[in-house]
Amino acid sequence: MTRDDVMSLALCFDAPMQSWGIRSHGIIRDTMPEPTKSGVVGLLAAALGIDRNDDMALAVVAGLRLAVRVDREGVMERDYHVTQNVPTTLGTGHRTVVSERYYLADALFLVVLEGGERILTRVAEAVKRPHWRLSFGRKAYVPARPLLPPGEGPVARSAEETLKEYGWLEPSSRVRARTRGQTKRPGLRTVVECPPGLVGTEVRHDQPLSFAEGDRRFASRAVLIGEVPLTNGMIPAGETLCS
Repeated sequence: MTRDDVMSLALCFDAPMQSWGIRSHGIIRDTMPEPTKSGVVGLLAAALGIDRNDDMALAVVAGLRLAVRVDREGVMERDYHVTQNVPTTLGTGHRTVVSERYYLADALFLVVLEGGERILTRVAEAVKRPHWRLSFGRKAYVPARPLLPPGEGPVARSAEETLKEYGWLEPSSRVRARTRGQTKRPGLRTVVECPPGLVGTEVRHDQPLSFAEGDRRFASRAVLIGEVPLTNGMIPAGETLCS
């Protein structure tokens, strides 16, 4: 696929609670401050109805390039969960397990997928009418609004261009509160998948290879942390930013 063939699809991830774990093992269930590649691919696989043992179909979705714009930073919170009557390792009795589960409260993300038109069109249709229920990291964390507004779909521009041009997802009622009293225009944090080896990249071990039961496997990928300026052209009609 050449750069002239690049398409992108912008999705809205908005919910009272979201959890994007990357090292969630044992009694500590963490969350990253923005959606992970494994979490996004898992959500898309649910929308498309991909069986967890279908690694070939999963690879097609996982091959999409991911870029995230943080339109509202969430507040990290922690829940304590108590599970009773958990079998012991030897199977000779039961125990009570206390776990800590972290999540993001009131976060809002623009999630951009970059790839070919055919797969992005399939994804766009699937998130409108998902095969299985969609959630943001845990089954109880369901979307607060549609992931894809009516009439929208893949567009012929790169992920980076979409991050810079797509309208701010923040509702109008919050625009004034977010910018009131600021002496400069705020920027929006971005996390963009990129080739490894670039200066300033970070490594994330969240590239899904398999979601098969008992054989979940992931690879590493590189991301670049940046920021895009918030301009008047990105906010709802009738609102203005500080000078």
